[in-house]
Amino acid sequence: MPNIEVNGLNTYYEVHGEGPPVMLLHGGFGNAPSMSPMTDILSKHYKVYLPERRGHGHTADPGEINYELMAEDTVGFMAALGIEKARIVGYSDGAIICLYLGIRHPGIVERMVPVSANYHWNGLTEHMRAIFEKSTPQAMAAILPDEVKYYNENNPDGPDHFPVFFAKMQKLFLSQPDLTTEDLAAIRVPTLVLAADRDLMTIEHTVEMHKAIEGSQLCIIPGANHGLVFDRADEVCAAAMRFLSG
Repeated sequence: MPNIEVNGLNTYYEVHGEGPPVMLLHGGFGNAPSMSPMTDILSKHYKVYLPERRGHGHTADPGEINYELMAEDTVGFMAALGIEKARIVGYSDGAIICLYLGIRHPGIVERMVPVSANYHWNGLTEHMRAIFEKSTPQAMAAILPDEVKYYNENNPDGPDHFPVFFAKMQKLFLSQPDLTTEDLAAIRVPTLVLAADRDLMTIEHTVEMHKAIEGSQLCIIPGANHGLVFDRADEVCAAAMRFLSG
């Protein structure tokens, strides 16, 4: 699979399928292959682009990692490949990036589906915030063994850098995003807010996001948790594709 220079980053990405372009944005600590349950479905109808963001997968850590910079990297990635406008589906951190794109770069977004997003760090449940606060690189390797193994085998910074990368991501989760409902009210692109009923953020936070984005639709997958894009990918993709084809 190819690499492309984006904002000074040698960015790895994958492309699957044919059809209208869809940007599929992975979650925190994730990578392109980690989204394969959704990719396998979406690529039957769309040309799916999966960039690995700064510090993730094959893409090195350039120093600072935050949602604004990762959103700008997404803009740069699309520009580098000549993609003027796309449907955008993001999961977890990728969903937060969707929100930043909708606010700051609506011209490149045809429709977007943020899956399991929180628009402010205080939207996390108390339980999940406590887990993030107490987590360690070793604990993350136990929770996400495939993702950490992939990082250790492929990231140009090497496995010794993972604790550094982990610390940056832990800080990110506990202090960002810090968007407001007023920020979300600026979003005018068609949006489907999608989440699990037992997600990392409270259901009230998800509903607030939906209400703040004018004209948005809301889909809650019942009996699901934050792993919905993996173990309930068929339902998530069915809802997303109904919306994306509208």
